[in-house]
Amino acid sequence: MTPPGTRAGEDAEDLDVEEVLALVRDSNDSTLGGRGHGSGAHHPAPDHGPGGPTAGGDARTPAAGSGRGHRATPWSEARSRAERTARATVRAARREPVSVPLDGALGLTLAAPLDALTDLPSFDTSAMDGWAVAGPAPWAVRDEGVLAGHAAPARLTDGEAIRIATGARIPADTTAVLRSEHGRTDDKGRLHATREVVTGQDIRPRGQECRAGDQLLPVGTLVTPAVLGLAAAAGYDNVTAVPRPRVDVLVLGDELLTEGLPHDGLIRDALGPLLPPWLRALGAEVTAVQRVRDDIEALHEAITASGADVVVTTGGTAAGPVDHVHPVLERIGADLLVDGVQVRPGHPMLLARIGETRHLVGLPGNPLAAVSGLLTLAEPLLRILSARPAPEPYTLPLGDAVQGHPHDTRLVPVVLRGDRAMPLHYNGPAMLRGIAAADALAVVPPGGAGPGQEAELLDMPWASAGIGVCFT
Repeated sequence: MTPPGTRAGEDAEDLDVEEVLALVRDSNDSTLGGRGHGSGAHHPAPDHGPGGPTAGGDARTPAAGSGRGHRATPWSEARSRAERTARATVRAARREPVSVPLDGALGLTLAAPLDALTDLPSFDTSAMDGWAVAGPAPWAVRDEGVLAGHAAPARLTDGEAIRIATGARIPADTTAVLRSEHGRTDDKGRLHATREVVTGQDIRPRGQECRAGDQLLPVGTLVTPAVLGLAAAAGYDNVTAVPRPRVDVLVLGDELLTEGLPHDGLIRDALGPLLPPWLRALGAEVTAVQRVRDDIEALHEAITASGADVVVTTGGTAAGPVDHVHPVLERIGADLLVDGVQVRPGHPMLLARIGETRHLVGLPGNPLAAVSGLLTLAEPLLRILSARPAPEPYTLPLGDAVQGHPHDTRLVPVVLRGDRAMPLHYNGPAMLRGIAAADALAVVPPGGAGPGQEAELLDMPWASAGIGVCFT
């Protein structure tokens, strides 16, 4: 497994955000390495990495039923393989940046620098409520005042003052702004300062924050609420960003209810409500959520009819009587890149290439196992497709011992308490109670971990970004 504090795949010739963004441009960009611009099919070249075909993003596992058996992929290698196949897809797809209105840009990655369109502020403004004063005290106060959003008032002469609001234009020849709490008027209505007045105090001069043409934010910046505010202040109505990868979600199973209490062997569908916002938090545009009955023809139709960049299925990835994902993938000629992962929960997850630039992530049907699959395969795939920066890896000591699997990595929900990661109960594959309270998942090596042992942590997207659950 990956040592604590090490991001999975960091030795796998990572394509950084700048390189991804260089590829998400028009087809004449020289970074495309001279690939043809025709419409013919082009299968991405194998990306084997330093370990050869068994370590490469194009390494393939025969589909179930092919008679050739398969071996589950180690957890860290599964994540690394998802990253490598995403890089190959970015190179092949050559998606162009999009212009997005500010109210739809949250969570996207800037594909062009955010350059100032004007000086900020664009005129001298008052930083405080008070008086604009000229020359030494005392000052005769004009009857009118200056409010934000109004035209500049007449020039001040020495010995004059005028009431001014925060953000209002400074009159010409103003010496300083005297705060409301630092001034008093005498019985003749003249204004006096109760403390020293320094030339220029509480005035925001034009261009204090930036000058027109200054770069405010570079390519590759994740659009947060603060970025939206800065873009608006700088005069932008739209930003140029990397388009979100489109994801269709197929929720499989005859036993699933969409409302009411479980009854008569039927259970509520937990993944239908859980997956779309989680995928949006990972940078995806969820284009459809479809419930598919346990029927091989229905599943085949749903997968082949999808035009999404990534199809995410739930359940059906094992070898039970109604587990149809493998047979359908074999039928459509898919390349199985990951077929089972040495991780608990979530062992029977898979990643397949179903088209030149399209993929399927097969999640187990149990809720916590599906979350494990999201963070193992979908997160690295979608992160690179959307050109998002990788989260900074970090570790914390565990507050309690965690029992391990003899051979597989375990992902265990934890809450962060001070400098400790406290493991949560209710962490079985079918349970959501633990993950609903969690701040992160701890990566526990085979054999388990003792109290105080450092563990790599995978943050929940809303804990690390603070904006994921707000995506629309």
